[in-house]
Amino acid sequence: MTMTSAIHRPAWVPLLGHRLHVAGVHFDAVRIEGLHGELVADHLIEATDEDAGPIVCEASRARGRWVYFLLPPGAVRRYDWPPGTQRFGGRGDLTVAYVGVPALDGNTWPLRWYSEPTPTAPHVVPEALARVLGRGVIPAGG
Repeated sequence: MTMTSAIHRPAWVPLLGHRLHVAGVHFDAVRIEGLHGELVADHLIEATDEDAGPIVCEASRARGRWVYFLLPPGAVRRYDWPPGTQRFGGRGDLTVAYVGVPALDGNTWPLRWYSEPTPTAPHVVPEALARVLGRGVIPAGG
């Protein structure tokens, strides 16, 4: 078994089903809608040799699909993300955002892992996501 395929279940990943977590506590999140989010996830997974860290895909008939990239807590505010991305987490936000996290296996609908957390990638590396998103993603204030 390689390091990237080793089972790694952080404490915030439920054993069964799925659970909502407040963004900014265990992780921050960058959310991208639909096919664009999936393409970004595919490129990030390829760029990291399939060790991208936790990426959750939400499928809902009413709202469409969303892809959530789970970054280390506090990381989302350090970047100016391009149009088409939404950020959740960080201190000083006036609203509280909840992000759904599925179990590693079993029935987790409407959530599923696009990329699971691993011992070497417990979170998505913000710089790697920024590189995949390309132009417009710069360190905040930079």
